[in-house]
Amino acid sequence: MAADALETMTTFWETQDRGDWDAVAALFADDAVVVDPLYGTFEGRDAIDGFFSRVSAEMAEIGATFRLVDLAADGEVAWAEWEATTDRGDLTGAGLYRARDGRITYYRDHIDR
Repeated sequence: MAADALETMTTFWETQDRGDWDAVAALFADDAVVVDPLYGTFEGRDAIDGFFSRVSAEMAEIGATFRLVDLAADGEVAWAEWEATTDRGDLTGAGLYRARDGRITYYRDHIDR
C-alpha cells in the first residue's frame, strides 16, 4: 500500500528533526521539484541532493533547529506550519507539499519575513 502525503511528510519532519539530511533527500522522487525562498528552485534528484547537502552544512553553522507546529494532508497534498530557531534569530513559515507512493514530488517553502 502506498504511503499518503500525511505519512510521507510525517516521516520527512521526523527525519529532518534528527538532522539526517541524507535521509531527507532520499524521500524525494527522481523528478521532484523543490522551491525554496532563499536558495531557489531545484529540479530532479541530483539537484535536490545537492541542495540538501548545502542546507545541512549551513544549518549546522547557524545552529538551526526546526519544529513542526502543524501538519495536515488530504490524499497527495500536505501543508505544514513550522518554526526554526537559529543563532541568528527565529523564523516561521509554511510548506506546501505533494507526495505520491511514499516519495515527495513537490516541496515549496514560504518564510514569514
